[in-house]
Amino acid sequence: MGITIKTEEDIKKLREGGKLLALVLDELEKEVVPGATTLDVDDRAMELLEQYNLEPIILGYHPTFAPRPYPAATCVSLNEEVVHGIPNETLRTFKEGDVVSIDLVIGYQEMVLDSARTVICGEGNEAAKALVSVTAKALKAAIEAARPGAYVSAIGAAVEASVPKGFGIVEALCGHGVGYSLHEEPQIPNYVQKGVKGALLKPGMVLAIEPMIIYGSKEVFFDEEDGYTVRSEDGNIAAHMEHTVLVTENGPEILTLSPRSGT
Repeated sequence: MGITIKTEEDIKKLREGGKLLALVLDELEKEVVPGATTLDVDDRAMELLEQYNLEPIILGYHPTFAPRPYPAATCVSLNEEVVHGIPNETLRTFKEGDVVSIDLVIGYQEMVLDSARTVICGEGNEAAKALVSVTAKALKAAIEAARPGAYVSAIGAAVEASVPKGFGIVEALCGHGVGYSLHEEPQIPNYVQKGVKGALLKPGMVLAIEPMIIYGSKEVFFDEEDGYTVRSEDGNIAAHMEHTVLVTENGPEILTLSPRSGT
């Protein structure tokens, strides 16, 4: 599927679904406490999706890079896991200070929305707090750059400009278009590719913008055993934050913004 412009009816559904996705993620954050498990998060997600009549899009989804369909409703990634941690196969128990990313994709009235958050279990150390803060600022800057008339490369440039030395911007993975399906064009790198502007941003485009930041080197490796989990090569902590964003004539509109926390 190429780049798509969503209709007014599509956008109405995406706004409604985005609010529900934000509410679900608000509740899932509450599961990240010492002694709880990754499975607790996924089980709670399934309960909430049923409650709000939402579809768990990644449950059974088989991307081209993976050897098998994905087995859970959420991705729950801990510490050195950057993304795609499987919550219901290798059960992991949250400990004080863990850095936990929760990624959830929902279907709402045949539209698709994607959002992720990174939180600290308990208080956390200074490195974890710095990482979460830097990633949040990177996401904010990236979204602000998603304006009509700009090119996709402006998003990556905004991420680069917001991330200080000592933190790595993951280049092996990127954001993407979303709305009618999970992965649409354009791809949205979180860094500047030399000589590549990318697509021109136009009103009606819907983007999943998702910086992934490591406290240390940008290098990652893919877990060949489970086929999904992406980890930092140096074993350092990582964070992943994501919103579904509508490009409007007046600038970016975050569709998955939490009314409770403003994130």
